[in-house]
Parts: sequence; structure tokens; C-alpha cells
Amino acid sequence: MTNALGAARRTPALCISIAVLVLVAALLAVSAPAQAETPGGVSSTTPEVENPTAPPGKAILVRGRAIPPADAPPAVKKVIAAANKIRTKPYIYGGGHGRWWDAGYDCSGAVSFALHGGSLIDTPMPSGSLAGWGSAGKGRWITVYANGGHAYAIIAGLRWDTAGTTNGTGPRWHKSLRAQASGPFTARHPAGY
Repeated sequence: MTNALGAARRTPALCISIAVLVLVAALLAVSAPAQAETPGGVSSTTPEVENPTAPPGKAILVRGRAIPPADAPPAVKKVIAAANKIRTKPYIYGGGHGRWWDAGYDCSGAVSFALHGGSLIDTPMPSGSLAGWGSAGKGRWITVYANGGHAYAIIAGLRWDTAGTTNGTGPRWHKSLRAQASGPFTARHPAGY
């Protein structure tokens, strides 16, 4: 090694070549993608971001999880975060009505859980009660659609519903805003949202 360095000092072309190699190695080290440790010790080049946001205006879906829009009010972001916590739970009739954390959720239990996450309700509500909750009509960020037999919500442009899924039964996010359940629905929203 000492002889090589001595030769490099005496040969300008060799000195430049070594400097270029060192520079390329440094650039490759800096530009390499960050490795995140995932459960089970498997590395990933796409680490989970703690609080990611979507572009302004509308939430997006990433692997079944809703990402809130950047311009959403904090309460709306909290509603989305709460819904994401139960988005893989199964459908259980009456689920989410006896307690907030349950083994599964029915339609109104899932809507109630999400709204509670944003501090918009204090107690779970059945679908018939949600049909008279809040203010009449569609909201800017959140609209709950309910009748005596079913409830679902449109939150930041995504449907939060237990009906119409191919990814198992239970509360799930959907890109389609069209209800999969039948019947007329009353549109309600939390004041200011």
C-alpha cells in the first residue's frame, strides 16, 4: 500500500484516478436508498412514514390504508388515523357498540369509532341515530350517510364502509364513493367539517 501511494504521488494521472474512485464511492454511499428494518428483520427500501400526508384536497389509499390530505384539518386527520387502526378488523354485528376497542365492528360501530378518533362523538351510535346526528347535508371533509339499517362515511374523498369489499368483511376504505348497501340514506356532517 505504501508503494502504491508513493507511486501515485509521482504519477499525476494515477493520483487523479484514485481521487475519482474515492469520490464515486462516496457519492454511491450517500445516494443509496435508506434501509428500514421491518418486523422479522427483513430490510425494506420503503420505510413506513409515521405521519405521511397526501397532496391537498383528497386522501389516497396505500395498501388499504388511508393517507390524509396535507390540507385536512387536524380533526379530520385524527378521524382517518382512528379508522386506519381498525381497517383490518372483521365485521361483527353489534361490534364497537359496547366498547370502543372491540374484536370486530359493524357499520355504525366502525363509523362511530372513526368519528370518536376526531373527538366528534363521545359514545357509539347505531345507524338510525347517525341519520339524525350532526348537521344536515354533505360536509366539506366528512359526510355520514345513514338510515335505519346501514351507515357509512365519506371522509376526505374516500368511503369508509363495511359493505362492498373484496378484501374481507369489516371496516375498509374504498375509492368508490357509491354505497353498496341499498335504500335511501340521509347525509349528515359534523359542523365545520
